[in-house]
Amino acid sequence: MEYVYAALLLHKLKKEVNEESVSSVIKASGAEVNAAQVKSLVAALADVNIDEAVKAAPVAVAAAPAAEAPAAEKGGEAKAEEKKDAKSEEQAIEGLSSLFD
Repeated sequence: MEYVYAALLLHKLKKEVNEESVSSVIKASGAEVNAAQVKSLVAALADVNIDEAVKAAPVAVAAAPAAEAPAAEKGGEAKAEEKKDAKSEEQAIEGLSSLFD
């Protein structure tokens, strides 16, 4: 996960996301650099528009409790839909994290 954070940090600072820069950020954080993971990340991000990917990312889990209050008033149908949405988010996160395991 630290590799993704490093890439996001570099992108936010408008720095080039390459093997050298990602490795530098990881080293600066005190973690040990895995060169294979760095190469995989940089290769995976080569054709990705990071701004668009961040906009399309699932909503933070912290926002979910606020959505529960209206669902409780609507009954079982809203709860079922909410569970379905949560499952979709989990699957998307799992799929994304599998790229970096």
